[in-house]
Amino acid sequence: MKQFISKPNRALLSELVRTDFKLRYQGSLLGYAWSLLKPLLLFVILYVVFVYFLKIGKDIPHFPVYLLLGIVLWNFFTEMTVQSLGSIVGRGDLIRKIRIPRWMIVFSSSISAVINVLLSLVVVGVFLVINQVPLTAGILLLPFYLLMIYFLALGLSLFLAAAYVKFRDLSYIWEIILQAGFYATPIIYPIQMIDNSIVEKILLLNPMAQAIQGARYDVVTHATKTTYSAWDGSWYVLIPIVLTALIFVGGLLYFKSQAKDFAENI
Repeated sequence: MKQFISKPNRALLSELVRTDFKLRYQGSLLGYAWSLLKPLLLFVILYVVFVYFLKIGKDIPHFPVYLLLGIVLWNFFTEMTVQSLGSIVGRGDLIRKIRIPRWMIVFSSSISAVINVLLSLVVVGVFLVINQVPLTAGILLLPFYLLMIYFLALGLSLFLAAAYVKFRDLSYIWEIILQAGFYATPIIYPIQMIDNSIVEKILLLNPMAQAIQGARYDVVTHATKTTYSAWDGSWYVLIPIVLTALIFVGGLLYFKSQAKDFAENI
């Protein structure tokens, strides 16, 4: 990264990341601890409701870790896009005062999300030990799934941040889309519960579904149904990866096309 970012810009990027963290938890009693507590509290609520009351997940080995890992990865995606959406508008004063690469503002928000997910994965690691989940070489593929989510979220973040400058209703629309996406993605329920193979296959073409299910398969249990197994290893498994690449490139190109007008429109 140092080869692509000049020394002054690296210093600015570092300052932007620190400022993002300070502003996000400013005035909070627990401060940075919320970055760990949020997924854990959501996990506890969902685990009690879906496991103890609705009896979901009893056929999945190590379901507590299975559920927690899905929540952590989804929160990573959500945090990146939500924080980045208003990042350009939120830094309007800075953009008007000094000349900085506009993409750096969105990038700093993404780094904050990366730091949070890495901290959360430490908690997942503790749960792996407590639940006596056997570690296999498959865990080495976890960075691949994280990168897939990162580039998917970064492409969307660049698009959302640029579009939000002109369309302020976008935050409400994106909130609804995220809510729908949470339930359309097999996070709180095993995909095997869907008694329709066609619907199941379509849902697993979602890049987030592929990343979450793949991570669960390689880290937690091979009882996880993945895009690869649902489509019997056919070329369809490449669709989520291609979609991720297209979204990233499309978001980047749209951001670049709008960046020159940010100072005037904010």
